[in-house]
Amino acid sequence: MQKLLDTKRISYEEWKKARKNGIGGSDAAAIAGLNRFKSPLAVYLEKIGEVDNNVDNEYVYWGSVLEDLVAKEFEKRTGKKVHKVNAILVHPEYPFMIANIDRKVVGEDAILECKTTSAWNAKEWKDDEVPQEYIIQVQHYMAVTGAKKAYIAALIGGNHFEIKEIERDDELIESLIQIEKDFWHLVETKTPPDIDGSKASSEILNILYPAPTTDEILSLGGDVEKLIEERNALVDQIKQLDEMKTEKENKIKALLGEHETARTNKYFISWKAITSKRFDSKSFKKDYKDLYDKYTKESSYRRLTIKEGM
Repeated sequence: MQKLLDTKRISYEEWKKARKNGIGGSDAAAIAGLNRFKSPLAVYLEKIGEVDNNVDNEYVYWGSVLEDLVAKEFEKRTGKKVHKVNAILVHPEYPFMIANIDRKVVGEDAILECKTTSAWNAKEWKDDEVPQEYIIQVQHYMAVTGAKKAYIAALIGGNHFEIKEIERDDELIESLIQIEKDFWHLVETKTPPDIDGSKASSEILNILYPAPTTDEILSLGGDVEKLIEERNALVDQIKQLDEMKTEKENKIKALLGEHETARTNKYFISWKAITSKRFDSKSFKKDYKDLYDKYTKESSYRRLTIKEGM
C-alpha cells in the first residue's frame, strides 16, 4: 500500500475535508467525462468550495450501511478474506490523488470495492459488463495503492449479487494520471474547466445563478454570436431529425392499421390505445380558488430565450 494520510480511524468530517483537498475515486470518472451524473465543472466547484460535495444523501447512506454486508458476502462466495483500511491513502508522487478504498484483500495485491445499485441497472452488470465509472474508480484506486487487481462486489436490486475482477491497466492509469494532473492544475489556478452539455453542468449553473441580480444589459462579443448561430443550426437540425423520425413512425403506424401489435424477425411492435386522465387545474382554480391557493407551491427557474434584433 502507498503512503497513508492518516493511519488512525478517520471521522466522516475528516473524510469530507480530505476529499475536498484531493481527487478521489468517485471524482475520477467525472473528471474524465465518463460519469453520467456528474460533470468536470461540478467536481471543480466542489474542490474550490463553491458548492457542497453533496455526499449526504440516501444513496450514500444505504451504500455505507450495506457495505459490510456486501464485503461479507464476497468473503463467503470467494473464500477470500478482506479487511477494512481506516485511512485515506495518498499517491506517493501525486499527493492530490487520494483513495478511500472499501477493503484490502488479504494475501493478494488486490482491493475490493463494494457497490449497491437498483434493479433498473442490472443490464449494466450483465455478463462481463461493468459500469464505466466504476472501472475508472478502481483503476484510480490501483494507481494510488499500487495494487495489481481490483474486485467489485455489487448487490443489485437487493436480490442479485455480482462479483467482477478488474486487472490493473497501466496504459489507462497513465492516461488517468495525466487527466487528473491537468484537472488539479485548474483547481490550483482557479481556472474553471470548459462547460459541457451534460445535465450535471446545467444543474450546477442553476445552483450558481438561480436568479438575476441586475437589470443591466450585458454586452457580449462576436464569439457569443458564433455560439448562438451554432446553437440555432442545431435547433434546425433537431427539428428536421424529429420530423424524419415522425415520418418513419407514421409509416409504421399506417402498416399496422387496425392491428395493435406486429412482429418482424428482429422487433416486436405495439401501437396501443392509451387512456389518461389529467387534472383540470384551470377549472379547479375557478371553482375552488382558496383550496387551489392553499395547495399550490410556487417555484422559479430561469428560461433562456434567444431572438434576433436589438
